[in-house]
Amino acid sequence: MADNDDVKTMSFEAALAQLEEIVGKLESGRAPLAESIAIYERGEALKKHCEALLQAAEARIEKITLSRDGKPTGTEPLDA
Repeated sequence: MADNDDVKTMSFEAALAQLEEIVGKLESGRAPLAESIAIYERGEALKKHCEALLQAAEARIEKITLSRDGKPTGTEPLDA
């Protein structure tokens, strides 16, 4: 599990599911120390990937602007 290059191509949902699985395994204490270290490192890579995907999604979200009579007039950044 030391090679985490595949994480970069994972969907958010797949990465999150795997991250949840890793957290469960670490919390249970069932993994030997060497395996715990390896899956922790993979978990870090998955966490960073999920955060990057979320940031990219947030950057794409826009708010629809309306005229006084309620008709759409365009969009603007959500946090404008």
